[in-house]
Amino acid sequence: MDYQINTLSQLKATLVAARKRLQLRQIDVAERMGITQQSYAKLEANPASASLERLYSVLQILQVDLVLRIASEGGPSTPTESTSAATKQEAW
Repeated sequence: MDYQINTLSQLKATLVAARKRLQLRQIDVAERMGITQQSYAKLEANPASASLERLYSVLQILQVDLVLRIASEGGPSTPTESTSAATKQEAW
């Protein structure tokens, strides 16, 4: 399932949903990252304050792919757009 993140505030809900999908507790993710549960709770509550490196670690643990897509000239891309082969090659 694809979730389009247009604002950093939307990232919190996506992280929580991905963690719950895997039936992981905050402490489970924290232990895999080598941090305390309290540190992970702060990251999950305010992911905008996390470094890109730390956020990427969380995404890997939660089995979430990070895909960057250049928006079309007509405006931002929509969640229903199919991913092209070129976009898949550019995925980080």
